[in-house]
Amino acid sequence: MSAKDYRFDGSHSVSLKDMPTGADDAKACKAELVQKTQENIARAAALQEKLYAAGQEGLIIALQARDAAGKDSLIKKVFSGLNPAALEVHSFKAPSSTELSHDYLWRIHQALPPRGKIALFNRSHYEDVLAVRVHHLERGYRLAPRCLTEDFFDRRFRQLRHWEEYLYENGLRMVKVFLNVSREEQRKRFLDRMELDEKHWKLSTSDMKERALWEEYDRAYEDSINQTATPECPWYVLPADNKWYTRYLMSEILVDTLEEMNPQYPPLDSAEAAKLPQVMAELEQEP
Repeated sequence: MSAKDYRFDGSHSVSLKDMPTGADDAKACKAELVQKTQENIARAAALQEKLYAAGQEGLIIALQARDAAGKDSLIKKVFSGLNPAALEVHSFKAPSSTELSHDYLWRIHQALPPRGKIALFNRSHYEDVLAVRVHHLERGYRLAPRCLTEDFFDRRFRQLRHWEEYLYENGLRMVKVFLNVSREEQRKRFLDRMELDEKHWKLSTSDMKERALWEEYDRAYEDSINQTATPECPWYVLPADNKWYTRYLMSEILVDTLEEMNPQYPPLDSAEAAKLPQVMAELEQEP
């Protein structure tokens, strides 16, 4: 299967229980796909160089996932091969009191990359229709009653669609990725964090509370994807139980998106071009 098989652009709906979480038949091609991943990263780096030089479009990759789905390792293994000067990584934790005093996109807007760069969002603006919804955090927001009506999240979905459309029309593309880890694989990874000293730093007992809300998060993820997937700003629901396969698919998405953007090196300024013969002659005459 290719990354396109996991793509949702609004033409059809996702049901997470019907989506694979593992590599399945692709396991037979593991060595080939691991090699292809490295080739894709090299290809993406070449395209990123053109994107940076052109400075006409920017790319945002928003990563969403349950705990232990592998977001950090995905960033490390796939994106470390890119030029760090043209790459930004932003992690969005629980909002601060200052951030909560603004609209929920305020902190996200400040992290938008300039045209020419790629930004990775480790969690994103979608936390405000995921964790906020599952835990009913909106009930504690200091908002006017007219803002806290029953259609609160439906309005947020509309706002997100329109905001992403606005970004697209102003030179910023967004690709949204959900890492679909199975409940059993998450359990194994949690046990690893408890048993292995080198993984203790990742351990949080609060993760177990989130795990107990698995079905509620399923509904929240499905609604978020189905309500905000568009051809310009699609979602990808990637199986996350086999990290090598997730990395391969992510590298495919990165290359496909950059190729669709088709960045080109900008032409030499005509005034600079006119000076080149003289400059070259001077350099050649140097002892």
